[in-house]
This record gives sequence, structure tokens and C-alpha cells, in this order.
Amino acid sequence: MIPFIYLVSYKKRLFDPINKRKIHQNIVPRLGGVAFAPVQCCLMTVAVMIFHKYNFLNDLHLNTGEILPMFLLLTTGLVILFLVGIADDLVGVSYQVKFVAQLIAASFFPLAGLWINDMYGVLFITHIPAWVGMPLTVFAVVLIINAINLIDGIDGLCSGLILVSSLFLGILFIIDGAWLHAIFAFITTGVLIPFFYFNVFGASKRKRRIFMGDTGSLTLGYSIAFLAISFSMNNQDIKPFSEGAIVAAFTTLMVPVLDVARVMWVRFRNGKSVFEADRNHIHHKFLDLGFSHRVTMIYIILLAMFFSAFNIISVQFISNNIVLALDVVLWGLFHFGFHRFETSRNRKSERVMPLNTTGRIATSEA
Repeated sequence: MIPFIYLVSYKKRLFDPINKRKIHQNIVPRLGGVAFAPVQCCLMTVAVMIFHKYNFLNDLHLNTGEILPMFLLLTTGLVILFLVGIADDLVGVSYQVKFVAQLIAASFFPLAGLWINDMYGVLFITHIPAWVGMPLTVFAVVLIINAINLIDGIDGLCSGLILVSSLFLGILFIIDGAWLHAIFAFITTGVLIPFFYFNVFGASKRKRRIFMGDTGSLTLGYSIAFLAISFSMNNQDIKPFSEGAIVAAFTTLMVPVLDVARVMWVRFRNGKSVFEADRNHIHHKFLDLGFSHRVTMIYIILLAMFFSAFNIISVQFISNNIVLALDVVLWGLFHFGFHRFETSRNRKSERVMPLNTTGRIATSEA
């Protein structure tokens, strides 16, 4: 689909706008995400049909009456966010409209019987009643969607993070025998591989570079939220009970979620709207220190992989609360070290700035 998207984008001149917040300086199509949701829905439908046709659903002892409504409403939510994303990429949509669409799509999960019903001892909470778990699930889905949408700032970062997350979750679903969820996770991984290649290695001058746009980030955020909540739910029809399920499920999203939480806190503390765009995300900090786009992307993806592997292994041996405490400490140490490095580098830059004839520091404005 990507060559066809290229053709339409260049013929109709559907490019990502260039402004002071944008990192790219060349015209680049931003409709790459149009390829995601249709392929996900079509391949998942084919997979379910094959499973049903050859009786795999019964052989795997899957409760189709419990699981299929989740996938049907997942498809419905993907279509809604897909349409809103296209409208935003083509003509622009207010954040209020996008927020309402996200709320509607997120509410489909509890409606299908998919919601966070167990904290597995996190904060010493176990079972969660429906009147708490359902709103909590809607909040978690909206948070994840926005976190994925906001971290899509440099080539390969958003797609790389979701690729890693869906790959980890797919492996975890296979280990627990949740085959339909594993297939959807690997479908999500698969659609991202060619896009990641064109997004990172495609040359703008050869008209082979493309962005995912809001169409891609919204649907990817919704997809990974579905996988994370499915894995964390205490439901024997999805997978067997596991003490570290909720930590393992959401640890793959730790970097984007914690980053957007930090950014929104900074905006709120400074008296700005939490929805107002700025350059305070983790990838902006790397870029401001002089790291290249590709190195920044690799470092952040490696950071996400470290937290994923560390938490998934750690919950097998120590309690969820201790693992989360270690995550907070490690995340804090990372930002503390990052801040120290940034401060030290700025001081060195100030020392080497040339002096003008009056003895004052020469600036670009002078």
C-alpha cells in the first residue's frame, strides 16, 4: 500500500507542514498510517476465519463467545480512530473532537467485557470492582493513545516503540496460549516493519520517505492499549492467571507513558494547557544536546527494551510493588543523569563562546 500512498500524496500534495516545531525541512507525505488499520482488520478477520474453518478455535479451547466481541469492538474502534486520523491529517481536527473520539473508542473495551479487573497486588490492591475498573480502563486507553501520539516526533521512534511493545506482548501471549491475541500482536508488528524501513531509511529526495501522521499514531495507540489491557485482565478465557501480568503488560509502554506524564506535569506547573505543543519531550532533549535523529531513536528504543526485559524477568522473582519502585528509581536516575549531562554541556558551551571587542559575549543577534 505504501507506493500507492506515495503516488496519491505527491499528486495531491498531501505533505506534513513545515514549521518551527517540525524537525524535517523537506516535503514529506504524512499518510503512512493509512496502511495500518485496514491491514490489521483484514488480516485479523482472515485469521479468525481460518481458525473457525479448520476448527482451531475448539482445538485450542478458546471461548469464542467471550473473546470475539472484544475483537469485533476493537475493529470498530480502529475504524473510528482511522477516520478521525485521516480527517486530522488532511484538513485538521480540534483536540476536542479527537478526545471525544478516543473516549468513544475506549469505552468499547468495557462494553465488550474487557477491562482492568485486578491490580495483582500493585499498591496492595487486588480485585477491582466494575464501577472502578471500567472508568480506569477508559482512562488508561486514552492516556496510552495520547502518549503514542505525542511521542511521534522523530523518524522511527513511535513505530519502533510500538514494534518492540507488540513483539514482546505477542511472545507473552504465545507463552500463555492466547493465540488470537498473539496473532493480532504479530500482525501489528508486521505492518510496522515496512513502514519503519521507509520512515527511517527512505530518502526525501528520492520521494521514498513517509510519516505515519495522526491516522497511524491513533490506531497504533489503540491497538497496543487493547493488547496491554487484554494481557493484564484476570480472565481465564483470555489467558491463565499470572502474578506479574499487569506490570509485564504495561512495562512495554513505560517510556512513552511516563514521558507524556512528565511533559503534561511540566506544562501544568508552568501554567500552560496540557494539550499545548512544545519541545519538552525526551526526544527533543536528546536532539537539543546534539544527538542525531537516528541515534536518539535508537537510544530511546533501547531504553524501552531494557525496561521491558527487566520488568518481565523481575516479576517472576520479586513482588510487583518492588519492581515498580525500582522502575521509578531507575527512571529518576536516568533523568537526573540526563539533566546533569545537559547542564555540564551547556556550561562548556558558555565557556567557549567568543568575546566581541567590548568584552561581552558575542551572540548571533549581535
